[in-house]
Amino acid sequence: MGETLAANGKEYGCPIYVTLDMVGGKWKVAILWHLAEGTKRFGELKRQLGVVTQKMLTQQLRELERDGLVNRMVYAEVPPRVEYTLTEQGQSLLPVLQAMHGWGERYAGASV
Repeated sequence: MGETLAANGKEYGCPIYVTLDMVGGKWKVAILWHLAEGTKRFGELKRQLGVVTQKMLTQQLRELERDGLVNRMVYAEVPPRVEYTLTEQGQSLLPVLQAMHGWGERYAGASV
């Protein structure tokens, strides 16, 4: 636990901090969860997430793209079409997301 790790030009004191830096934020985990279903357009993600603002969704998607977890594909059409998919690195988080989903189900069931 005392080792220093480097990722994305930053240094971290623990692997958990690397993970939290990548997926921390109110919407990132939910975005990744929905993209696990397949390619999504911006509007589709916004509808699935519900109350997220356009500004916040754009910011979170840009950060996920910057960190190599999400791929953004822009099509030269009118109107422009933009689609988002998980990268291979993003897909590697699926077991973690599934574990979080299962934990949430168990927690919600236990707190009823």
